[in-house]
Amino acid sequence: MRSGAKVVVVGGVFLAVAGGVSYGAYSVVSGGSGGPDAETVSAPKRSGPPSADEVGQTAKDFLAAWAKGDARLAADLTNNAAEAQPALFAYRDKARISEVKLTPGTAVGAKVPFTADATVTYKGKSKPFSYESELTVVRGLTSGKPLVDWKPSVVHPDLGEGEVLRAGEASAPPIKAVDRNGTELTKERYPSLGPVLDALREKYGEEAGGKPGVELAIESSGDAAPRTLLTLTKGKPGKLPTTLDAGVQAAAETAVKRHSEASVAAVKPSTGEILAIANNRSDSFNAAVQGQQAPGSTMKIVTAAMLMEKGLTGANQKVECPKTAMYQGNTFKNLDDFSIPDGTFATSFARSCNTAFIKLIDDAKDDAALPKTAREVFGLGLDNWQTGIATADGSVPEATGGEAAAQYIGQGTIQMNALNMASVTATAKAGTFRQPIIVPRSLDGRELAVASRSMSPSVHSQLVGMMRQTATASWGTGTKAMASVGGDKGAKTGSAEVDGQGKSNSWFAGFSDDVAAAASVESGGHGGDAAGPLVASVLRAG
Repeated sequence: MRSGAKVVVVGGVFLAVAGGVSYGAYSVVSGGSGGPDAETVSAPKRSGPPSADEVGQTAKDFLAAWAKGDARLAADLTNNAAEAQPALFAYRDKARISEVKLTPGTAVGAKVPFTADATVTYKGKSKPFSYESELTVVRGLTSGKPLVDWKPSVVHPDLGEGEVLRAGEASAPPIKAVDRNGTELTKERYPSLGPVLDALREKYGEEAGGKPGVELAIESSGDAAPRTLLTLTKGKPGKLPTTLDAGVQAAAETAVKRHSEASVAAVKPSTGEILAIANNRSDSFNAAVQGQQAPGSTMKIVTAAMLMEKGLTGANQKVECPKTAMYQGNTFKNLDDFSIPDGTFATSFARSCNTAFIKLIDDAKDDAALPKTAREVFGLGLDNWQTGIATADGSVPEATGGEAAAQYIGQGTIQMNALNMASVTATAKAGTFRQPIIVPRSLDGRELAVASRSMSPSVHSQLVGMMRQTATASWGTGTKAMASVGGDKGAKTGSAEVDGQGKSNSWFAGFSDDVAAAASVESGGHGGDAAGPLVASVLRAG
């Protein structure tokens, strides 16, 4: 289809392309590409990046074919026709797009932005649907022809692998989610709650008593809840109570904006109720509750409890903290190679001395001791948390040798997220694990995860005391970050090294009275520098 063609209307359908600016609309045009397969036509094979003319012409031809509903021809103009064709057919047949006008913008190199102005129609209900996306033109590997680099996001920027647009009756009724004080929680006011509210709607919409409406949504082939893009007719929302606190959530939303790839979560130690969940990410992944990364030295909360429960040390007992320590051929060191010549276990905890923990491994004589304590006392790795939304519940797998040693300081195979570490902090503060929840158990009668035992009173007292020193003592690594936090407070910092990543991930866990919170910032460095202020902001709001 050439850029100089005129618009011709046949039977109310735009079949040709308007030259330089935008491409016409369709009224459900059936197949028949009428065009050649872009990868098989015999032509002189070219190499190197597409020229500006090739980028412009390929983008125009692709958008023109798509605009007139010719999914076969449009797909042939991509480098993956097998995936592009069903996605483009779905755009018409499943998304119920009855009209679409595609307007290209100015190319930047091989990238061409464009605007889609469409109309969604379902059972006599229609509504405009406009958005911006972009495509990239690449050189075909086998044909040498310029082709659109196929990705689902070409169709819509929010589409990922295995996702499609679908219009129809909503899979679940809308909800009016409210916080613990009755304040309404919306995606517009609390953007981080978008995935959470979608998941709660999908799971509890009917229980809340609502009636579904008609909408255009992104549907996944997996278990993820549909994400609404356009509401054609509103349903009747049901009121859904949550444990969230609007004030704490607002503080969390503001806090995570300080860093990219940041997450934070807060819970009440006395009940396990989740007060806030927030993320600032380049995608919609709810990393605060579903992420899985090594938590660094915040894991020393669990390790310290295990070591003291086994009688291997105590808060006021002297321990070695050399610059380096070796365990089964693996060398471990402290940040900036510091050492503590004559200190207690509490001092090593507050200053986050790795080698003090490594030196105690031989005394433990049980590589499975840490995973056992994580499960039995802190409720980690049970894989049966029933919070009300999907979560990753922490993982401390059994390991041996150097891998087991790395786990002592929160590295290696340990996998946590902000909610897991907020729960660890809450357990440390309360002495007993209470599974985090975001909706009342009375809503559906679900069984909550239960740890098999609580901490002994002696270990509980010592652990809380060490966390208090970390947040208040002049040598505590969390003192600076926690300076603005009032009440009975405690903390633990962490930084987790990641292979191939120049800067460590920043972790921080802390409590103030009956609020516990934890945060992670990818490539944030030391725990007290990036993640610490995030946690402090949330604790102040609680």
